[in-house]
Amino acid sequence: MFFKDVFPNVPLVIFCEWYYNSKDSDVDFGGKILNEDNLAKNRCKNAQLLIDLESCNKAICPTKWQKAQFPKIFHSKIKVLHNGIDAGYFLPNKEASFKTSNGNILTTKDKIITYHSRGFDEYSGFAQFMIMLEKLFKKRSDFEVLISGEDKIRYGTPLANTTYKKAMLEKLDLDISKIHFVGRLTCEEYKKLLQISSVHIHLTYPFIPSWSMLEAMSSGCLVVASKTAPVEEVIKDNYNGLLVDFFNTNELANKVEYALNNQEELEDIRKNARKTIVEKYDLKNLLPEIINTLNTIAKK
Repeated sequence: MFFKDVFPNVPLVIFCEWYYNSKDSDVDFGGKILNEDNLAKNRCKNAQLLIDLESCNKAICPTKWQKAQFPKIFHSKIKVLHNGIDAGYFLPNKEASFKTSNGNILTTKDKIITYHSRGFDEYSGFAQFMIMLEKLFKKRSDFEVLISGEDKIRYGTPLANTTYKKAMLEKLDLDISKIHFVGRLTCEEYKKLLQISSVHIHLTYPFIPSWSMLEAMSSGCLVVASKTAPVEEVIKDNYNGLLVDFFNTNELANKVEYALNNQEELEDIRKNARKTIVEKYDLKNLLPEIINTLNTIAKK
């Protein structure tokens, strides 16, 4: 906040991750109504970032969706430039395998539904994902489920006296023998999870776009994702992924079943997902652009 007061002649570049709005954004998603206290707190969250934006020479923002959240008066300062995904590391591998905690070895020959989120919370659609599984298990049981992440609230409101994982397992009729909570993985194990996926589920509020979705696409996953703004900037329905309404668990279950039943027919979607990342989000191409941007600003 005080960098320019100490070094007034040194160029300052800031990272614009998220600007909090109270309308048509994450906090009012799904028709939520904010009271006066929530509105005030939401506005105050932007205080430091507004000071930074006023004093900086340039700002970098990963996506157009994130930039659109900022007041238009600052848009001329903000350059959209993604951090990049290592497409040379996250890549398809038909020979990949993943070992579950009970010793089972899963491969690309198995029917596997994958889900990854840093935390199991409302922003990541964990409840909707689990409800979808219950609906799918009533139709068939010829698949395994790999769920990566921690039973913590990263974003959004916690449940009273329980967690989303505990609540869903107690509430729903699920075949627990088919569901593997694999916890927090090493990067290598996480890569294998993506590589063996038959269908990868990604649900999100209109919030910060997830790097994990891009990593899944880079790995050639068949992604079924929520039709929310940060996702729609990257995924075009039936081209490089399949989109569904965030809250419609019936639609999600039907789309996942469709994906499981038509793996060969939907192979082009996997290829297009990988192509999208290589062409637009590959670290190999973006890192030189990031460095060049910083060097250009430094010379001014």
